[in-house]
Amino acid sequence: MASFSLGRRKVLGYGAIGAAAAVLPSIASASEKILIGYWPIASGLPFYVALEKGYFKEVGLNVEGVKFANPSQVVEAMIAGRIQGSANGTASAALALGEIASPGLFQIVCSNPSNQKFVLDEFLVSIKSTAKSIRDLKGAKIACGPGIQNVTLTKIILEKNGLGDIQPIELPVGQHVAAIAAGQIDAVYTLEPTGTIGRVKGETRILETGVISKYVLGNADAPWFGGSASLVNTFIKARPADVKKYVQAYAKGVDFVRKNQEESRKSLDGFTAIDETIVKEVPLANFVMYNEFKPSDIDFFQKFFDVFTERKIFSKKVDVKSLIYKG
Repeated sequence: MASFSLGRRKVLGYGAIGAAAAVLPSIASASEKILIGYWPIASGLPFYVALEKGYFKEVGLNVEGVKFANPSQVVEAMIAGRIQGSANGTASAALALGEIASPGLFQIVCSNPSNQKFVLDEFLVSIKSTAKSIRDLKGAKIACGPGIQNVTLTKIILEKNGLGDIQPIELPVGQHVAAIAAGQIDAVYTLEPTGTIGRVKGETRILETGVISKYVLGNADAPWFGGSASLVNTFIKARPADVKKYVQAYAKGVDFVRKNQEESRKSLDGFTAIDETIVKEVPLANFVMYNEFKPSDIDFFQKFFDVFTERKIFSKKVDVKSLIYKG
Protein backbone atom coordinates (compact mmCIF):
# COMPACT_ATOMS: atom_id res chain seq x y z
CA MET A 1 0.00 0.00 0.00
CA ALA A 2 1.13 3.52 -0.71
CA SER A 3 2.04 5.62 2.28
CA PHE A 4 1.30 9.25 3.10
CA SER A 5 3.96 11.04 1.06
CA LEU A 6 6.05 13.84 2.59
CA GLY A 7 5.32 16.03 -0.42
CA ARG A 8 1.59 15.82 0.13
CA ARG A 9 2.00 16.59 3.82
CA LYS A 10 3.78 19.80 2.90
CA VAL A 11 1.03 20.70 0.46
CA LEU A 12 -1.64 20.15 3.09
CA GLY A 13 0.08 22.40 5.57
CA TYR A 14 -2.22 21.39 8.40
CA GLY A 15 -1.38 17.79 7.58
CA ALA A 16 -1.88 14.49 9.28
CA ILE A 17 0.49 13.89 12.14
CA GLY A 18 2.09 10.46 12.22
CA ALA A 19 3.59 8.87 15.33
CA ALA A 20 0.93 10.73 17.27
CA ALA A 21 1.92 9.50 20.70
CA ALA A 22 5.38 10.96 20.31
CA VAL A 23 4.28 14.43 19.26
CA LEU A 24 0.98 15.00 21.03
CA PRO A 25 2.35 16.40 24.31
CA SER A 26 4.22 19.17 22.53
CA ILE A 27 1.52 20.21 20.07
CA ALA A 28 -1.35 19.97 22.53
CA SER A 29 -0.01 22.98 24.43
CA ALA A 30 -1.16 25.34 21.69
CA SER A 31 -4.44 26.31 23.36
CA GLU A 32 -6.18 27.62 20.25
CA LYS A 33 -5.34 24.60 18.11
CA ILE A 34 -8.04 21.98 17.68
CA LEU A 35 -6.67 18.44 17.34
CA ILE A 36 -8.93 15.80 15.84
CA GLY A 37 -7.97 12.13 15.85
CA TYR A 38 -8.62 9.95 12.85
CA TRP A 39 -8.15 6.37 11.71
CA PRO A 40 -6.99 6.36 8.05
CA ILE A 41 -9.98 4.73 6.34
CA ALA A 42 -12.33 5.96 3.61
CA SER A 43 -15.19 6.97 5.91
CA GLY A 44 -13.15 9.84 7.35
CA LEU A 45 -13.65 11.65 4.03
CA PRO A 46 -15.71 14.68 5.21
CA PHE A 47 -12.97 15.58 7.66
CA TYR A 48 -10.23 15.14 5.05
CA VAL A 49 -12.19 17.34 2.63
CA ALA A 50 -12.82 20.03 5.25
CA LEU A 51 -9.08 20.19 5.93
CA GLU A 52 -7.99 20.24 2.30
CA LYS A 53 -10.65 22.73 1.19
CA GLY A 54 -9.81 25.06 4.08
CA TYR A 55 -13.33 25.02 5.54
CA PHE A 56 -12.04 25.20 9.10
CA LYS A 57 -9.74 28.07 8.23
CA GLU A 58 -12.65 29.88 6.58
CA VAL A 59 -14.39 30.10 9.95
CA GLY A 60 -11.21 31.13 11.76
CA LEU A 61 -10.24 27.78 13.28
CA ASN A 62 -6.82 26.13 13.41
CA VAL A 63 -7.63 22.44 13.04
CA GLU A 64 -5.15 19.59 12.64
CA GLY A 65 -5.73 15.92 11.94
CA VAL A 66 -3.86 13.45 14.14
CA LYS A 67 -3.45 9.97 12.63
CA PHE A 68 -3.72 6.93 14.88
CA ALA A 69 -3.09 3.25 14.24
CA ASN A 70 -6.51 2.21 15.52
CA PRO A 71 -9.76 3.69 16.90
CA SER A 72 -9.00 2.73 20.50
CA GLN A 73 -5.96 5.02 20.46
CA VAL A 74 -8.15 7.88 19.28
CA VAL A 75 -10.51 7.35 22.22
CA GLU A 76 -7.64 7.00 24.71
CA ALA A 77 -6.28 10.35 23.53
CA MET A 78 -9.74 11.91 23.95
CA ILE A 79 -9.98 10.62 27.53
CA ALA A 80 -6.46 11.90 28.29
CA GLY A 81 -7.37 15.35 26.93
CA ARG A 82 -4.71 15.25 24.21
CA ILE A 83 -7.18 15.75 21.38
CA GLN A 84 -10.53 17.50 21.12
CA GLY A 85 -12.46 14.90 19.15
CA SER A 86 -12.61 12.25 16.47
CA ALA A 87 -13.26 12.25 12.73
CA ASN A 88 -15.73 9.99 10.98
CA GLY A 89 -14.49 6.43 10.77
CA THR A 90 -13.61 6.25 14.46
CA ALA A 91 -15.33 3.11 15.70
CA SER A 92 -18.60 4.00 17.44
CA ALA A 93 -18.23 1.06 19.84
CA ALA A 94 -14.76 2.26 20.85
CA LEU A 95 -16.25 5.69 21.56
CA ALA A 96 -18.98 4.04 23.64
CA LEU A 97 -16.36 2.19 25.69
CA GLY A 98 -14.72 5.56 26.27
CA GLU A 99 -18.04 6.91 27.48
CA ILE A 100 -18.39 4.03 29.92
CA ALA A 101 -14.86 4.58 31.23
CA SER A 102 -15.27 8.35 31.36
CA PRO A 103 -18.97 9.30 31.60
CA GLY A 104 -19.87 12.47 29.75
CA LEU A 105 -16.81 12.19 27.52
CA PHE A 106 -18.16 13.24 24.11
CA GLN A 107 -21.01 14.09 21.78
CA ILE A 108 -21.49 12.80 18.22
CA VAL A 109 -21.61 15.48 15.54
CA CYS A 110 -21.73 13.17 12.52
CA SER A 111 -21.89 9.43 11.85
CA ASN A 112 -21.16 7.31 8.81
CA PRO A 113 -23.77 4.59 8.24
CA SER A 114 -23.05 1.89 5.70
CA ASN A 115 -24.87 -1.12 4.28
CA GLN A 116 -24.95 -3.10 1.04
CA LYS A 117 -25.54 0.14 -0.91
CA PHE A 118 -23.13 2.47 0.91
CA VAL A 119 -20.21 0.08 1.15
CA LEU A 120 -17.65 0.26 3.94
CA ASP A 121 -17.47 -3.17 5.62
CA GLU A 122 -16.59 -6.29 3.68
CA PHE A 123 -15.02 -9.75 3.68
CA LEU A 124 -12.06 -10.30 1.36
CA VAL A 125 -10.44 -13.49 0.11
CA SER A 126 -7.57 -14.27 -2.23
CA ILE A 127 -8.23 -13.80 -5.92
CA LYS A 128 -7.56 -17.56 -6.18
CA SER A 129 -10.08 -18.54 -3.51
CA THR A 130 -12.98 -20.77 -4.55
CA ALA A 131 -15.20 -19.53 -1.68
CA LYS A 132 -18.57 -18.16 -2.81
CA SER A 133 -19.75 -16.97 0.60
CA ILE A 134 -18.50 -16.55 4.15
CA ARG A 135 -20.07 -19.90 4.99
CA ASP A 136 -17.50 -21.54 2.68
CA LEU A 137 -14.60 -20.43 4.91
CA LYS A 138 -14.73 -23.42 7.26
CA GLY A 139 -11.29 -24.05 8.77
CA ALA A 140 -9.87 -20.86 7.27
CA LYS A 141 -7.45 -18.44 8.92
CA ILE A 142 -9.49 -15.25 9.22
CA ALA A 143 -8.27 -11.82 10.28
CA CYS A 144 -9.84 -8.48 11.10
CA GLY A 145 -8.77 -4.97 11.99
CA PRO A 146 -7.49 -4.17 15.48
CA GLY A 147 -9.77 -3.28 18.36
CA ILE A 148 -12.75 -4.70 20.23
CA GLN A 149 -15.33 -3.50 17.69
CA ASN A 150 -13.67 -5.29 14.79
CA VAL A 151 -13.06 -8.50 16.76
CA THR A 152 -16.57 -8.66 18.20
CA LEU A 153 -18.29 -8.00 14.89
CA THR A 154 -16.12 -10.54 13.09
CA LYS A 155 -17.00 -13.19 15.68
CA ILE A 156 -20.72 -12.50 15.25
CA ILE A 157 -20.49 -12.70 11.45
CA LEU A 158 -18.62 -15.99 11.69
CA GLU A 159 -21.13 -17.39 14.17
CA LYS A 160 -24.04 -16.45 11.92
CA ASN A 161 -22.33 -18.42 9.16
CA GLY A 162 -21.71 -21.54 11.25
CA LEU A 163 -18.04 -20.70 11.86
CA GLY A 164 -18.14 -19.87 15.55
CA ASP A 165 -15.08 -21.99 16.28
CA ILE A 166 -12.77 -19.59 14.37
CA GLN A 167 -10.88 -17.00 16.43
CA PRO A 168 -10.11 -13.94 14.26
CA ILE A 169 -6.56 -12.63 14.11
CA GLU A 170 -6.09 -8.90 14.70
CA LEU A 171 -4.03 -7.18 12.01
CA PRO A 172 -3.54 -3.51 11.10
CA VAL A 173 -5.79 -2.62 8.16
CA GLY A 174 -2.77 -1.71 6.06
CA GLN A 175 -1.56 -5.32 6.23
CA HIS A 176 -4.80 -7.03 5.18
CA VAL A 177 -4.18 -7.33 1.44
CA ALA A 178 -0.51 -8.24 1.85
CA ALA A 179 -1.34 -10.94 4.41
CA ILE A 180 -3.81 -12.60 2.04
CA ALA A 181 -1.42 -12.30 -0.91
CA ALA A 182 1.35 -13.92 1.15
CA GLY A 183 -0.91 -16.77 2.25
CA GLN A 184 -0.66 -15.82 5.92
CA ILE A 185 -4.45 -15.61 6.17
CA ASP A 186 -7.29 -16.90 3.99
CA ALA A 187 -9.84 -14.15 4.49
CA VAL A 188 -10.33 -10.88 6.34
CA TYR A 189 -13.12 -8.69 7.64
CA THR A 190 -12.02 -5.20 6.69
CA LEU A 191 -13.10 -1.70 5.69
CA GLU A 192 -12.69 0.34 2.55
CA PRO A 193 -10.42 1.32 0.88
CA THR A 194 -8.82 -2.10 1.55
CA GLY A 195 -11.14 -4.03 -0.77
CA THR A 196 -10.57 -1.59 -3.61
CA ILE A 197 -6.80 -1.69 -3.20
CA GLY A 198 -6.71 -5.50 -3.22
CA ARG A 199 -8.99 -5.70 -6.24
CA VAL A 200 -7.04 -3.17 -8.28
CA LYS A 201 -3.79 -4.96 -7.40
CA GLY A 202 -5.32 -8.23 -8.54
CA GLU A 203 -4.52 -9.90 -5.20
CA THR A 204 -7.90 -10.10 -3.44
CA ARG A 205 -11.57 -10.10 -4.28
CA ILE A 206 -14.59 -9.04 -2.27
CA LEU A 207 -16.54 -12.04 -0.98
CA GLU A 208 -19.41 -10.12 0.65
CA THR A 209 -20.17 -6.47 1.45
CA GLY A 210 -22.50 -4.87 3.98
CA VAL A 211 -21.85 -7.76 6.33
CA ILE A 212 -22.70 -5.89 9.55
CA SER A 213 -26.12 -4.84 8.32
CA LYS A 214 -26.83 -8.34 7.04
CA TYR A 215 -25.52 -10.50 9.87
CA VAL A 216 -25.46 -8.27 12.95
CA LEU A 217 -28.47 -6.00 12.39
CA GLY A 218 -30.42 -8.63 10.46
CA ASN A 219 -31.27 -6.42 7.50
CA ALA A 220 -28.94 -5.88 4.53
CA ASP A 221 -30.38 -2.39 4.00
CA ALA A 222 -30.18 -1.31 7.64
CA PRO A 223 -27.81 1.58 8.36
CA TRP A 224 -24.82 0.44 10.39
CA PHE A 225 -23.48 3.42 12.30
CA GLY A 226 -20.05 1.90 12.69
CA GLY A 227 -18.06 5.11 12.88
CA SER A 228 -18.65 8.58 14.25
CA ALA A 229 -17.17 12.05 14.38
CA SER A 230 -17.27 13.50 17.87
CA LEU A 231 -16.15 16.33 20.10
CA VAL A 232 -15.23 15.99 23.77
CA ASN A 233 -17.56 17.71 26.20
CA THR A 234 -14.77 19.65 27.89
CA PHE A 235 -14.06 21.35 24.55
CA ILE A 236 -17.78 21.90 23.87
CA LYS A 237 -18.19 23.62 27.25
CA ALA A 238 -14.95 25.61 27.13
CA ARG A 239 -15.26 26.96 23.58
CA PRO A 240 -18.94 26.89 22.55
CA ALA A 241 -18.52 29.54 19.82
CA ASP A 242 -15.65 27.63 18.24
CA VAL A 243 -17.61 24.39 18.47
CA LYS A 244 -20.44 25.89 16.43
CA LYS A 245 -17.91 27.06 13.82
CA TYR A 246 -16.28 23.62 13.78
CA VAL A 247 -19.60 21.83 13.27
CA GLN A 248 -20.53 24.31 10.52
CA ALA A 249 -17.26 23.63 8.68
CA TYR A 250 -17.60 19.86 9.19
CA ALA A 251 -21.12 19.96 7.75
CA LYS A 252 -19.73 21.81 4.74
CA GLY A 253 -17.31 18.91 4.25
CA VAL A 254 -20.21 16.45 4.39
CA ASP A 255 -22.19 18.51 1.89
CA PHE A 256 -19.24 18.63 -0.50
CA VAL A 257 -18.82 14.85 -0.36
CA ARG A 258 -22.51 14.35 -1.11
CA LYS A 259 -22.54 16.71 -4.08
CA ASN A 260 -19.05 16.08 -5.48
CA GLN A 261 -18.19 12.44 -4.87
CA GLU A 262 -15.64 12.13 -7.66
CA GLU A 263 -13.70 15.23 -6.63
CA SER A 264 -13.99 14.52 -2.91
CA ARG A 265 -12.41 11.09 -3.38
CA LYS A 266 -9.13 12.87 -4.21
CA SER A 267 -8.79 13.72 -0.51
CA LEU A 268 -8.39 10.01 0.27
CA ASP A 269 -4.88 10.24 -1.20
CA GLY A 270 -2.69 11.33 1.65
CA PHE A 271 -5.05 10.57 4.51
CA THR A 272 -5.46 6.86 3.75
CA ALA A 273 -3.25 4.16 2.27
CA ILE A 274 -4.82 4.55 -1.15
CA ASP A 275 -3.01 6.61 -3.79
CA GLU A 276 -4.45 8.98 -6.35
CA THR A 277 -4.37 6.44 -9.19
CA ILE A 278 -7.29 4.44 -7.76
CA VAL A 279 -9.24 6.90 -5.59
CA LYS A 280 -12.07 7.00 -8.13
CA GLU A 281 -12.69 3.30 -7.50
CA VAL A 282 -13.40 3.58 -3.78
CA PRO A 283 -17.07 3.23 -2.67
CA LEU A 284 -18.25 5.76 -0.10
CA ALA A 285 -20.21 5.37 3.11
CA ASN A 286 -23.20 7.58 3.82
CA PHE A 287 -22.96 10.49 6.27
CA VAL A 288 -25.54 11.76 8.75
CA MET A 289 -25.07 15.01 10.67
CA TYR A 290 -26.30 15.33 14.26
CA ASN A 291 -29.46 17.21 13.16
CA GLU A 292 -30.33 14.69 10.42
CA PHE A 293 -30.88 11.56 12.51
CA LYS A 294 -34.31 10.03 12.01
CA PRO A 295 -35.98 7.97 14.77
CA SER A 296 -35.28 4.81 12.73
CA ASP A 297 -31.59 5.77 12.55
CA ILE A 298 -31.42 6.07 16.33
CA ASP A 299 -33.16 2.70 16.66
CA PHE A 300 -30.63 0.90 14.42
CA PHE A 301 -27.72 2.72 16.11
CA GLN A 302 -29.06 1.60 19.49
CA LYS A 303 -29.49 -1.97 18.26
CA PHE A 304 -25.83 -1.97 17.28
CA PHE A 305 -24.75 -0.78 20.74
CA ASP A 306 -27.07 -3.26 22.45
CA VAL A 307 -25.21 -6.11 20.74
CA PHE A 308 -22.11 -5.10 22.70
CA THR A 309 -24.09 -4.89 25.93
CA GLU A 310 -25.55 -8.36 25.36
CA ARG A 311 -22.05 -9.73 24.75
CA LYS A 312 -20.75 -8.15 27.96
CA ILE A 313 -18.31 -5.97 26.00
CA PHE A 314 -20.16 -2.95 27.43
CA SER A 315 -20.52 -3.17 31.19
CA LYS A 316 -23.78 -1.24 30.97
CA LYS A 317 -26.28 -0.04 28.39
CA VAL A 318 -25.14 2.99 26.40
CA ASP A 319 -27.95 5.30 25.31
CA VAL A 320 -27.25 6.55 21.78
CA LYS A 321 -29.77 9.38 21.82
CA SER A 322 -28.05 11.01 24.80
CA LEU A 323 -24.74 11.05 22.91
CA ILE A 324 -25.96 13.02 19.89
CA TYR A 325 -24.81 16.67 19.79
CA LYS A 326 -27.71 19.01 20.49
CA GLY A 327 -26.41 22.08 18.67
